[in-house]
Order: sequence, then C-alpha cells, then structure tokens
Amino acid sequence: MHYNAKEAKMQESKLFKLPLLARFLTVFCGLTLTSAVLAAQLPKVSLTTSMGEIVLELDQEKAPKTVANFLQYVKTGHYKGTIFHRVIDGFMIQGGGYDVNMVEKRTGKPISNEASNGLRNVPYSIAMARTADPHSATAQFFINVADNAALDYPGRDGFGYTVFGKVVQGQEVVDKIKGVVVDDVRGYQNVPVVPIVIQSAKIIQPVK
Repeated sequence: MHYNAKEAKMQESKLFKLPLLARFLTVFCGLTLTSAVLAAQLPKVSLTTSMGEIVLELDQEKAPKTVANFLQYVKTGHYKGTIFHRVIDGFMIQGGGYDVNMVEKRTGKPISNEASNGLRNVPYSIAMARTADPHSATAQFFINVADNAALDYPGRDGFGYTVFGKVVQGQEVVDKIKGVVVDDVRGYQNVPVVPIVIQSAKIIQPVK
C-alpha cells in the first residue's frame, strides 16, 4: 500500500499527538527490533574439534574483510584436518594453519589489518594471527583465553591484532584446550602433545 504526501503528513501529525511516553516507546521498540535483526544476521561458524564443538559468532559489521576471508576458508574446507598448534594457558589458543604432521597448509593472499574496529582481545574473542607485518594475516586465527589488551589497536606496532568475533557456545571446550599438556615439536613451541584436530568447520548461520 502506498501513501501520498498528504496521508504521510497526517500519520506524522498523529505520532506527535501521542503522549511523550508512547512516542518514546514507539521509537525505542523500533530501535530494539532493528538491533535484534542486525544481531540475527551475524554469521555463525561451528568448529567441531576432537575435544568438542566451538561456535563462533562473526562481526561482519566491524570486520567485513576479515570475516569474508575467514568464511572463504571455511567454505573451501581449509580448516578440516588442521590443528590447534600453539596453546598457551593464560594467553591464547592458535590454529587453522597446520595439519597433524605439522605441515603448513597453503593459503590465499594476506588481508588488510582491521584491528582499529573497536573490538578488543578479551577472553573468548577470536582474532587473526599474523607475522610482524600488520597486513600478513591469512588463515590462522587464535582464541583469546585472557584479557590481552596489549594486542588491541594500536598495540606496540601501531596496528594490533584484528578481533572479528567471539565464542558464543563451547567456552568450556576452549577452557579444556588451554589446559592441555604442550611441548616443543620440530622446532615449534607450545604444541599440544596430543593433537587437537579441527574435524570440520561449517557455517550454521549464513549472512543474510
């Protein structure tokens, strides 16, 4: 149904004749509904690991390039068979780059750093791993298990590490992983003695 200009003006006039509280509730409910709709549109990814399931909610509004990059690796099956190869209790758990034989998987081109998006490296947030080059992130990610404010923008190098989502289910799995026994393996430090394998990664709530 379409309103002409006169009808639209009448509707606007009726709104402002409502009591102040009614007008406030009308606007507030509209904003709340909009926020709920936006939240429902955030993509979710399920990581099935050898220690249980971890569900991630990805903030495509604040980290669009990073989320798109991560979802592309999920869609292509890159994460299947990779491990959490670096686990440091009190810091973070890192994965997505190596298979059970500690062979690094091939990746696509690196992406731009989006760490200035306002998201923080707090417990159960997920962020992109990178080298000393701020714009070198590809497929590896880490889940913070502590408040790692030193990794937030601008960090020590003027960039920081890009947070792009959080764990919304399976925090207890993250807690189990962070406490496993680790050792040095083939020149790599803090490698779990018993491999923690990502058996599958799939999108369970797609982008709308």
